[in-house]
This record gives sequence, structure tokens and C-alpha cells, in this order.
Amino acid sequence: MGRAGDTASQYTLPSGDLGLKGPVEKPAPGTLPLRGDLAHIALAGTHLAAHYVIPGRASVRAERTNMRYLARDDADVNVVLKKGHALEVLDIGKDWVWCCLGPEGPSGYVHTDCLDLTAG
Repeated sequence: MGRAGDTASQYTLPSGDLGLKGPVEKPAPGTLPLRGDLAHIALAGTHLAAHYVIPGRASVRAERTNMRYLARDDADVNVVLKKGHALEVLDIGKDWVWCCLGPEGPSGYVHTDCLDLTAG
């Protein structure tokens, strides 16, 4: 994701020592862009993840597509997206892209072939 740096100016990168000061309530699936292994950079000061990413950009190129809670065709739909909808890309796999609408969510998985990953 070489384009990830394209959005760096939109987010304040954390500085100094980071640490959680107490328990943090786990967000509901499909809300915040947070997985155990990866999270949106905007969450670095408030949520723990193994890695944080500055998102890349994409847009929906299909007339209509579903953002799903899991990377499976039979997973429940989180959001219905229409052509041209802008997304922030956090992780790209062979068939699925984990993305969000922004650091507050929602987040989920969209078929790779439904997105224009050169947007931005």
C-alpha cells in the first residue's frame, strides 16, 4: 500500500509515550476500525493493537456493494455502499479489503474487485 502516506496529513500521529491508563470497552464488531492485529492510526492513543496503519484511499466502482462484518460472502451486511463512495483502506487481501468510512467507523470487508484502489 504505497499510497498510505497520501492521507498522513489528515491524521495527527501520536507522539511521546503511548499507553492505556485503564480498561477500555471493546467496541462492537463493525464499528471502530480495530482488530486485534491492526487498527486505524487515529485509535493509537485509545485502543491497543499490534500494529497501526495510516489508511490508503479507495472508492466503490461497483454500482452497489456490501460491506460485511467478516470476509465471507455469507457474513451479515454492515453497510450497503454505492458507486463512488469513498473508503479508507486498512488491509488488502486477495479477495477482500478491510476498510472503513473513517476512524469512527463503520468498518468491514468489501470484495476487492468492487473497489477502485487507485482512488485518492
